[in-house]
Amino acid sequence: MFSLFDLSLRLNRFPIQKAKRDLERIMKLTAIEKTKFIENQKKAIVDFHLKNNSFYKDLVGNVTSNEWEKLPVLNKTNLQKSLKKRLSKGYSINNIYLNKTSGSSGTPFIFAKDKYCHALTWASNFMRFGWHHINLNTSYQARFYGIPKDFIGNTKERLKDFLSRRYRFSVFDLSDDNLEYFILQFQTKKFDYINGYTSSIVLFAKFLHKKNIVLKDICPSLKVCMVTSEMLFKEDKKLLERQLGIPIVNEYGASELDLIAFQNTDGQWQINAETLYVEILDDEDSVLPYGEVGRIVITSLFNKAHPFIRYDIGDIGILDESSTPYKPILKKLVGRTNDVVHFPSGKKSPGLIFYYVTKSIIEDDGNVKEFIIKQTQIDSFEIKYVSETTLSAAKIQKMQQAIDLYLEPNLNFIFIQKQSLKRSKRGKLKQFKSDLILS
Repeated sequence: MFSLFDLSLRLNRFPIQKAKRDLERIMKLTAIEKTKFIENQKKAIVDFHLKNNSFYKDLVGNVTSNEWEKLPVLNKTNLQKSLKKRLSKGYSINNIYLNKTSGSSGTPFIFAKDKYCHALTWASNFMRFGWHHINLNTSYQARFYGIPKDFIGNTKERLKDFLSRRYRFSVFDLSDDNLEYFILQFQTKKFDYINGYTSSIVLFAKFLHKKNIVLKDICPSLKVCMVTSEMLFKEDKKLLERQLGIPIVNEYGASELDLIAFQNTDGQWQINAETLYVEILDDEDSVLPYGEVGRIVITSLFNKAHPFIRYDIGDIGILDESSTPYKPILKKLVGRTNDVVHFPSGKKSPGLIFYYVTKSIIEDDGNVKEFIIKQTQIDSFEIKYVSETTLSAAKIQKMQQAIDLYLEPNLNFIFIQKQSLKRSKRGKLKQFKSDLILS
């Protein structure tokens, strides 16, 4: 079949065919060869930026590529300066891929990739989606994402959707009337797969459950669902598998980097060790052994236009004990470093801990569709929720008891019923937020 998507990449001078060949060659390396390749590429990318990028050279000082663990950890605040000052010698707006992060971490910035690096990103996507029999050139995608509302931005996204064989379900309106429209589209279109924000697809699955519909029954062409950008909880995955009637694949990525981890056919969350190098660091920037929780720090092994070397992405996670340098496995994604709960006792926990504790209680009867938690004071929290009926006093008391037992007693909660929850400009649902100002 004629590929508009591949053609669009080539017309924009992204060398996709070379990138696919090079990635295939990397995938064929033996374990020893792959480990050596990663070490050589780490050294090569550092040497390149020390020689060609004054921003990175100033940041690094006298440290060399032979002293990997002494190289500074790059954070998003470092990158909040003019892109022109961060580009490597020989690169400009005219010969790069330019984009902006979503700002979900609270620190958005403009970034660049050289065109070969961006082509490798797409080659990586092609390969990993192919594990699940999805061809990005020919498979028809049901896309659960946001979309810009301005004319130019909206038109550009619609054009991308056309070239990429995608039908977009906007997640900004998830009312019952609109979810009925979603069902109609699945009844009339031959989608091959679903891809999009976890929370939106989960909400759709809850609506399907209420209507007693299994999506595969009304859209037999569906093969798989890829969820991204937000946490996928175990119970939500079971719900999706039951109501969609297809396998659920969990992906973890970042626009400024690549697909970071993607569920393989063995059910493992396999780290991308072909174009990225992933480390787990403690608060002192020391590398942690496999199995220990820490900050996820990532190096882009091929991006010459802009340095992402030992870049703290702002997430917390664990590499599985079975990991190897050539095949690391992400055991768990815990949350974001800026989404931390501070308790009166002095204890700290990832914000998602509330979500784990309250989720099963608040949703066990199917009344609550979605909820988010906000910390307003050291001992006070708001839980905003969307439901058909107001939470009962008994339900609230049961939840309070669970929080006292698993977290800390004497915390105050206000429950606020809403018609809908506010999403980001891109359609993501931020599940925990802290308004604390800490000294």
